[in-house]
Amino acid sequence: MKHYLILVLVFFCFWATTAQDVVGVDAETKLKISIKGLFQGRYSFSSHKDIDLTGLQHTDGEAIYNSFEIKRARLQFTSKISDRTEVSLLLNLADFKSDPKNKVLENAYITYRLNPYINLKMGQFRPAFGLEDMYPVDVIKSMDYSNQYTAFGNNGWQSFQIGASVYGNLNTELPIRYEFSVVNGNNRNQISDNDNGKHFSSRIETVIDKKTNLKFGINGGLGSVKAGDIYAAGVDVSGVFPLAEKWSLITEAEFKQGNNQTLYYSLDSLQRRGGVGQYQMRGLYVLPNLRYDINYHRLSSLEFSCRYEYFDQDFRHSSNPRQTWTPMLSAEFLKSYNARIQFGVVIERYKRNIAETTQYRNELFIIQVQSRL
Repeated sequence: MKHYLILVLVFFCFWATTAQDVVGVDAETKLKISIKGLFQGRYSFSSHKDIDLTGLQHTDGEAIYNSFEIKRARLQFTSKISDRTEVSLLLNLADFKSDPKNKVLENAYITYRLNPYINLKMGQFRPAFGLEDMYPVDVIKSMDYSNQYTAFGNNGWQSFQIGASVYGNLNTELPIRYEFSVVNGNNRNQISDNDNGKHFSSRIETVIDKKTNLKFGINGGLGSVKAGDIYAAGVDVSGVFPLAEKWSLITEAEFKQGNNQTLYYSLDSLQRRGGVGQYQMRGLYVLPNLRYDINYHRLSSLEFSCRYEYFDQDFRHSSNPRQTWTPMLSAEFLKSYNARIQFGVVIERYKRNIAETTQYRNELFIIQVQSRL
């Protein structure tokens, strides 16, 4: 039955984007193309000379513990081909610095706006499954996305996936934004799905208080991987709280739990204990950000944040909880983070250190500059 639902969604996307030309509504609409860009460069160094920049502990003393790096060099193309239809492409040229296979191309999708309540999307995009899917990385209030975002992305729920979705806004007493997605779940730039299973996910977000933009979100998903059933679920909250004339506190928090099929299938069959449903991960983060709107010459604001994260990739078996603190000081120049300098420390702590793995305590210092074009 679920395969027929997918076919209906795909057919609806195709019909909606072509029907307008049949009736000739947009025949005179001019093609509009916008180009945007992002540069992020950083210098990082580890506080321990036997731990490299990926967090891997070396016993032979051969760790590369400091380096300059181009983190992102993005180009975004958006083409408005009618008053209802847009095509978006997002490339990260910095991915060419290593093996570009399954990299470089991040977004590649078409959207169709039927009305404010129903919008359709198909291609490669980030399905809505949490707070961090609601904004790009260049406006994040920390050094990068959270550990749980990376883990749930590797398991097909977040980050760049291939599929289709329907989303929109409902003008109820409490404004609601929703999105329902179906994706392959094997990450970006794949030739095809690696099995016949799909990830079905949803997000519903409502504004509880307009004055503080206090939002509450619920995320849930079901799927199958190689005939094994999987799930993921989470809740989140965010808001902006004015403190004084130029001071505000921007806060977000999120909790997620779900199966870790990536870990399960990476193990030898003799190492597995139970089915894929027994391998579960969960994570929590809290991110308060204190902002001072200074507006002095080209300096727009100063921000200080300190994100706390708790993440356990397999809490039912080989549990080794990871706790991460990321204090960060940020200076914003111009407006909307068009120019930004960040200094932060990623402090990693594990319940137990495991030699020659990334599960080892460490402090990574980062100085990052970014410019939005």
